[in-house]
Amino acid sequence: MRPVKSIVDGVCAALLLALCAPLFAVIAVVIKATSRGPVFFRQSRVGRGGRTFRVFKFRTMCDGAEHKGLGLEVVPDDDRITRVGHLLRNTSLDEFPQLINVLRGEMSLVGPRPTVPGQVERYTDFQRRRLEMRPGLTGWAQVNGRNSIPWDERIKLDVWYVDHWSVWLDLKVLFLTPKAVRPDRKLLYGIDDVSTHV
Repeated sequence: MRPVKSIVDGVCAALLLALCAPLFAVIAVVIKATSRGPVFFRQSRVGRGGRTFRVFKFRTMCDGAEHKGLGLEVVPDDDRITRVGHLLRNTSLDEFPQLINVLRGEMSLVGPRPTVPGQVERYTDFQRRRLEMRPGLTGWAQVNGRNSIPWDERIKLDVWYVDHWSVWLDLKVLFLTPKAVRPDRKLLYGIDDVSTHV
């Protein structure tokens, strides 16, 4: 059944990119008009089987933010986050360019969120099992607590997803995702976080 997942991912990503093109254009113009730097933020992430790829996101912080202030830690009221960036993060619109990664076969619509090499280096054998499937735009951990649950608990939920994957589980995650997308003001977000906010 997993080949079906890849086909559905590709078709849906292409359709969504076409449908969202006008919105993407507006977001790109606003980002460029309100802050210096590129429209997209790109960073190396680890995908299925430990292969690295460059993830796409709309830039929500000042250019080079990872080298300023708190570095890889980001608090919700971080002054490195642009005004437009707050809106994009709170609505998860900053993640939508990852449809490009889905179309390229590097990510899936549903799966464990992609993480950075530095975190993978600290994985136990159990945690490394989350790399058995392609990372997703959304996932089982995101609809079961998102950033409100500890990092190691999110990893356990990711591994549970890998062990219990089905088309129906993916549909359930997609159905629950809109409800899970909401501002979590009390939380710390990291540039290298495995959550939906990076």
